[in-house]
Amino acid sequence: MLTLRRLRPAVLGSLLVLAAACGGGDVTGTAVIPTVPGIDTAGNRLVLAALDIDPTALPSYAMQVLPASYTPQVLQREDRGAAGNPITDAGATLGRVLFFDRRLSRNDSVSCASCHVQSLAFGDTARFSLGLDGVSRATAHSMRLANARFNQSGEYFWDRRAPSLQAQVIEPIQNAVEMGFDASHGGLTAAIAKVNAVPFYARLFTLAFGNAAVTQDRLQRALAQYVRSIVSVQSRWDVAVAASGGGAPFQQPMPGFTAEESRGQQLFLAPPQANGLGCAGCHVPPSFSLDANSRSNGLDAGETRIFRSPSLKAVGMGNRYMHDGRHATLEAVVEFYDAAVQPGPALDPRLANPNGTPRRLNLSAADKAAVVAFLKTLRDSAVVTDPRFRNPFRR
Repeated sequence: MLTLRRLRPAVLGSLLVLAAACGGGDVTGTAVIPTVPGIDTAGNRLVLAALDIDPTALPSYAMQVLPASYTPQVLQREDRGAAGNPITDAGATLGRVLFFDRRLSRNDSVSCASCHVQSLAFGDTARFSLGLDGVSRATAHSMRLANARFNQSGEYFWDRRAPSLQAQVIEPIQNAVEMGFDASHGGLTAAIAKVNAVPFYARLFTLAFGNAAVTQDRLQRALAQYVRSIVSVQSRWDVAVAASGGGAPFQQPMPGFTAEESRGQQLFLAPPQANGLGCAGCHVPPSFSLDANSRSNGLDAGETRIFRSPSLKAVGMGNRYMHDGRHATLEAVVEFYDAAVQPGPALDPRLANPNGTPRRLNLSAADKAAVVAFLKTLRDSAVVTDPRFRNPFRR
């Protein structure tokens, strides 16, 4: 029996490259193992062969620096996933690799990142993302993941069916259309077996959890840590708030804003009794995540479901909007809230008149454009280019 212990270093390196490259996923062809002083264990070499990750110098995820506007009160109200699963460098690194690994789909065709694209604030331009067969499509629009960490309700998916981020991250893997490991195809047990067969994962799981065991709980925790680490805090709005020294309710003039952007800010942030639209009553700064008590927004008459929405940070970077992706532009979204909210038992009372009928805002064309201009100040080029969040697989 041939053992790694008896092989010469050059032969060992070649075998490790082949082992990593034959694992599927996003690895195409063979990779050259970098020469890194002090990296001599088989596990580390396997990682280096397949991934643009140095196991001895992991990217920094745990020590995230948030602006002063993210006060302890904000974090207590919004960061519901921290308890029991704090972000670690090793855990988020493992989650990142899993997030981009096509082997988590039954036929190695899609990964989480196929529908949650970094350049689109981890959303999708398609109204409904393609599934693993390349033909079938998901039944809901892929929600932006930037700032998913900030979620006042602690519930996930548009229909709030997942009670935590850890519960949410494994549902697509088990979906028959999305990634294909439904009950008829072995479920998570089959997915875990595929991960367990990939040589480099033993090292990554050991770094994250102390040993190489691949379990459902560890998959959930690692993926959730990576998603929670994707935080947008470098938009023009964030920079202006920091420069102004401002805090809640964030309605002071922002340095560097145009007159149109400032008008949009006033409309968005101020309540109706102060000549604003009250948008911030539901989409609460500084994270612009949804207020925990929000109900539905009246997309369809008679709606009984109570939806949630993603944070508005990094909004307008190529995505469609609403749970079914029906709106293709921010202008269409503003038009909807201006004149098309529909009545129904789940309608949020903040979108209704005292008699229960939907409010009509009757905005001028200039004010509609101002709201869109303000929303675009929430765009964040940093989060969509940050190397910590990009595909780690060597090409």
